[in-house]
Amino acid sequence: MSRAVFLDRDGTLIKDVHYLKDPKDIKLIEGVGEALVHMKKSGYSLFMHTNQSGIARGYYDWDDVHACNRHMLELYGLEHDFWNGICIAPEHPDGELGYRKPSEKYQLEMIKKFKLDSSNCWMIGDKWIDAEAGLRAKMNSALVRTGKKIEPDVQKLAQSENVPVCDDLLSFTRNYLLKSL
Repeated sequence: MSRAVFLDRDGTLIKDVHYLKDPKDIKLIEGVGEALVHMKKSGYSLFMHTNQSGIARGYYDWDDVHACNRHMLELYGLEHDFWNGICIAPEHPDGELGYRKPSEKYQLEMIKKFKLDSSNCWMIGDKWIDAEAGLRAKMNSALVRTGKKIEPDVQKLAQSENVPVCDDLLSFTRNYLLKSL
């Protein structure tokens, strides 16, 4: 497979809950499960890349993040090994980037490891830092309106960088991924 989609978690795959620690607090976003299944069936490798500064801040630990990730998959009816890869970036926003978006480090590593064609890869999220990580890795990027509000200045920046802004992950999948096949 030479194409892939990298997805942010909070605000893109599930509703953004401030410092999500308890799997019981997960709220699904309509259409995400369907979109993920379409992507996988269409031959895309799927990766999740999530910033989790709550680890560095001491609000929760790695086990909490893993439990939330597992429960999210269960709620969507997806297998525990659904992802081709997961990057949990625990860095504090005031520290060095490491894997924290907008760093493209994870994307570049997966492009090399899986021999992906970056021009056939997407980074999808609800914040500009998500899109920026993809653009830095020479990938396509898109934003969804299911998380943080996309302010007019970000909308303008997205337009200037050819980053589509979609209502949700399912509309992105239908309008950009499935149409290109």
